[in-house]
Parts: sequence; C-alpha cells; structure tokens
Amino acid sequence: MTSKLMLEKINKVYGDGDSTVQVLKDVSLNVKAGEFIAVAGPSGSGKSTFLSIAGALLSPTSGRILLDGQDISQLSPKKMNHVRLKKIGFVFQSSNLIPYLTVQDQLLLISELAGKKDKQAQRRSESLLERLGLSHRRNHYPDSLSGGEKQRAAIARAWMNEPEILLADEPTASLDSERGRSVVQMLADEVKLRDKAAIMVTHDKRMLDLCTRVIYMEDGRLAEK
Repeated sequence: MTSKLMLEKINKVYGDGDSTVQVLKDVSLNVKAGEFIAVAGPSGSGKSTFLSIAGALLSPTSGRILLDGQDISQLSPKKMNHVRLKKIGFVFQSSNLIPYLTVQDQLLLISELAGKKDKQAQRRSESLLERLGLSHRRNHYPDSLSGGEKQRAAIARAWMNEPEILLADEPTASLDSERGRSVVQMLADEVKLRDKAAIMVTHDKRMLDLCTRVIYMEDGRLAEK
C-alpha cells in the first residue's frame, strides 16, 4: 500500500531553560492508503499537538513529516498553506461551519479557494452531499441543522478538494452515541472508497472497532496495542 503520511522522530518542545515542556517524544507513524487510524489516550497526553503537527498547523521542534512523499517539515508558510488546502482535510470537534453560507456553499468555497470554481466543483459538491445524506439540506444554513447534520456537512467539506489525508479531532464529542457512530462510519467508508487515509483523535472507545488500527498516546509517546 502507498504511504500517505509519515512522521519520523517528531519532537515538540515548548519554552526554554527551566520552563521547558516536551509534549511529543520521538513520535513516528506511517499511515498508508486505505487506513483509518484512531489515536486514543488520556487528556494532556499530546494527542491534539500530534494532530496539529500531522496537519501542518504546527511545526515540530525536530523530526520529518512526509505527506504523499513530499517532505513538508521545512516549507515556507505560503507553501504550507497550499499543502493544507490541496492535500489535507480537517474535521474538528465543533463543525466550524460558516453561519452565513448554505451547506452547499460551504463546500464550494473550498473549491473556490483552491481556484476550482467550475461546474465540476458543483457536481462534486452535489455528489458528496448525496452520499452523506444531505442533498435535502444543501440550501439550508447551519443554524437550522442538527448536530449530526453539521458534522456530516463538515465531513463533506473536508473531502471537497480530495485530500490525501483527513484529520479528525474528537469529531463525535458533541454527538450522542448513535449519531457519533454514524459520523465515524461515514469517515471510514469515505477512506475506503477513495483509497485515502485518515487519523482520528478520540476519547470514545465505542468507535474504535470502526478503525483499521488503534494507536495509544501517553506522556507524548505513541504505542500500538
């Protein structure tokens, strides 16, 4: 299988001198096409920092990040923005939908930012919304959606530019068990369908059986159990 994301000996240190805190310690992970990986562990273990570095939102203190074969560790801010837009999809604990855009316009904005405002983008948005059961809500605004619908819209938006990897930070935290499982199942299905890859940080052990692998983080280190 093709490697989508590789993290090699990632360290993240905050502060200096006596106030130094090392949040990540020699973290390495290889995520391949078709894999949906869960990262579990206690609060404060470094999960969110790890996800932020994997998604090029934070720079590591040391180590390398290879996304689809490209070393993105030392890219300029401008090039890093381009990588995030083209190759990485994000789903957060809160759906973070733009309140004054309809569901479909949330998706089309992503294409427009990538310079793809065309009929193909329109068709792609319609296809994604249909697969995620949101066709009937495409002209609705976020304040009229349920929690589950908002997260499904966020997932559709995350896939809009066909990223190589999708990163989800506690995507079920605000949902009940049934809706949460439905959202994670959609993530798993999309990863398999598109032969992409995804990493999900979660506290919810009830979702782990839907993932290809489960990695545990404790005290800044990863371990597969």
